[in-house]
Amino acid sequence: MRTVFGLVLLAGLALAGGAVYMAKNYIGQYQAELARAKANESAIVPTQTVYVASRSLKYGDVLKKKDVRAVKWPKTAIPEGTFGDIAVLFPEGVEEERLIVRPMEKDEALLKVKITEPGEDIGLTTRLEKGMRAFAIRVDVATGVSGFLRPGDRVDIYWSGAINVGEGREDVTKLIESAVRLIAVDQNDETINGARIARTVTVAVDPEQVAALAQAQSTGSLSLSLVGAGDDTVLSEIEVDQVSLLGLEQAAPRAVAKKRRVCTIRTRRGAEIVAVPIPCTN
Repeated sequence: MRTVFGLVLLAGLALAGGAVYMAKNYIGQYQAELARAKANESAIVPTQTVYVASRSLKYGDVLKKKDVRAVKWPKTAIPEGTFGDIAVLFPEGVEEERLIVRPMEKDEALLKVKITEPGEDIGLTTRLEKGMRAFAIRVDVATGVSGFLRPGDRVDIYWSGAINVGEGREDVTKLIESAVRLIAVDQNDETINGARIARTVTVAVDPEQVAALAQAQSTGSLSLSLVGAGDDTVLSEIEVDQVSLLGLEQAAPRAVAKKRRVCTIRTRRGAEIVAVPIPCTN
């Protein structure tokens, strides 16, 4: 009887020990999974709804609801001027449509600067920032970078003409404006594919620059130089004339011999009038 009791006691202790071990192991696994879940949760980037283009949109296209879709965008990388509410993008009770001002590719975020307000007219006025003015410059195949200018490009503007130097005139070329933004080529203010020989380009400048360009265009010829994308080089004053272009030395002005001043008085000697030299007093 005692033997049976001892065996039962040993079996009970073994089962209790196994249960404790299994419970400890389960608790350890649970704590590990919980820690892993918290780590994964901390690694998740918070997002916010942003509306993007569901297809490529060109300048002048009418924006419709089927042209946009909502995506989750990281909050720390949301561009300025996005739309997060469809009711703001397409207000209820407003029949006027929004138009595309700047081309957009598929999945590109819709920005306020790239579309008009409902019913807003589209044109150059939407591309001019506050305080800026549109000014047209006459160009040809030589002065217009062989037709490779596009709206949105930046150009340096050079003036070529004759200036008065001493008693003569000298031909010079001078940089008058740097990194000026183009807003239209001829009468087209949208992106153009392929080379196109333009007759005029329109730039966005302030009123003082308008006066300077008008004066320069009326007194000489203007040439454009295309600035590379992302080039933020600040140009110093540039002026080239024929002497510096050809590496010649400026000829020194010829010295003019000073004529000796002679003072005389006229006197009559009989029937003859004679000039008699005298010292000059003044």
